[in-house]
Amino acid sequence: MRVNQLFSSDPEISFHFEGTHVQGFCNQKALKLTKQIISLESKTLGQIQFVFCTDDHLLEINQEFLNHQDYTDTITFDYTEELNSLSGDIFISVDRVRENAEKYQQNMLTELYRVMAHGVLHLAGYKDKTPAEKEIMNEKEDYYLSLL
Repeated sequence: MRVNQLFSSDPEISFHFEGTHVQGFCNQKALKLTKQIISLESKTLGQIQFVFCTDDHLLEINQEFLNHQDYTDTITFDYTEELNSLSGDIFISVDRVRENAEKYQQNMLTELYRVMAHGVLHLAGYKDKTPAEKEIMNEKEDYYLSLL
């Protein structure tokens, strides 16, 4: 499978498109969002790679690495080694983001940036397993999207 990389002006944050594309994606906006979350959560940047892919590709990752059989919009792999420094891979299903944007009557790019924020917040230590954790995560996502 061919991987296209969209180079950013920051070598610690990269964007890859694997078997898909996102019309209107703005890497400057994505960089701003990612850096604001890291800064306002009092973290430092290690290396973060966003991989935008298809539902099928993300399902394979979900099955192989997490032993889950469900489609999902994002999977985050945390590689952080230093305290307060965020590093990891954030895989995002563009298919799932499109479907969720329609379902929740959101703009596709807004939903994509929300999922990106979600992944970075996971790297920052936030969870979303319980209703209380989900509420905090949603509030954080809304706040960071409002800064764009």
